[in-house]
Amino acid sequence: MSKDVARPVKLPVRVVIVDDHRVFRSGVRAELATAVSEGKLDIVGEAGDVEEAIAVVAKTRPDVVLLDVHLPGGTVRPGGRDVLQRSASLTNHVDTAEDPVTRFLALSVSDAAEDVIAVIRAGARGYVTKSISGPELVAAVLTVASGDAVFSPRLAGFVLDAFGTGAGEVAQVDDELDRLSAREREVMRLIARGYAYKEVAKELFISVKTVETHVSAVLRKLQLSSRHELTRWAADRRLL
Repeated sequence: MSKDVARPVKLPVRVVIVDDHRVFRSGVRAELATAVSEGKLDIVGEAGDVEEAIAVVAKTRPDVVLLDVHLPGGTVRPGGRDVLQRSASLTNHVDTAEDPVTRFLALSVSDAAEDVIAVIRAGARGYVTKSISGPELVAAVLTVASGDAVFSPRLAGFVLDAFGTGAGEVAQVDDELDRLSAREREVMRLIARGYAYKEVAKELFISVKTVETHVSAVLRKLQLSSRHELTRWAADRRLL
C-alpha cells in the first residue's frame, strides 16, 4: 500500500481510464466531461489491456487510474491485479507534491467478493461498480486522489469480512487466505469461532457432510492439523 500523507488535492486531478471496451471508455469521458470543463479533472490517457495500461500509467504518472478489473493480457488474473502489481513503484512511496503517488480506483461491472479482495490487496484505494452515476464517480475520484478509500456500499462489507477489523484497524492478512474459496472462508470463520459442524450446516444451509468436506479442504490448504490450530490462525489475523 502507498504511504499516504494527508494533503489538499491539487486540481485538476489527472486521470487515466483503463477498460477493454472503447465505447465504455468514451462513456466515462462523457460522464466526467462537466468536471473536466470545471477544471476539477483532466483525462490524460486511456488504455484497453494490461500492457497498454502499464505503459500509459508509467508515461503519464496520473493522480488516479480508473481501472477495470478484468482486462485482457498480462499473466495474473484478474488483469487489473496484474496492472497494480507491476505498477507498484508508482504507489509504494511517500506522497509528496514533488513525487505524488498514483492511486487506483477499480471501476468494474463485477461485484464478486473475490475480485474486490484481489485488487484491494494488490493496492487499489477503492472499488466501485459501473452502475455508479457520473457525479458519484467524480466524487469518488476526488476522494481517492485525497488519499481516502471509496467503496460501493455493499462492497465495503466484503473488504471488512476479508481483512477483519479490530479497534478500527484493518487486520494483517496474508496470501494464505487467497487459497480459500468464498464458501471455505465462511466455513473457516464459523469453525474458528467454535461452531459445531451441525451449527455451521444450519447457518449456511448446507449439509454436515459438505461442512466436513470444506473443513478438510481448509485445513489442507492452510497446512493446519486441527480446528484448534485453525482458531489460532484466524485469531492471529483478526478474522474471528
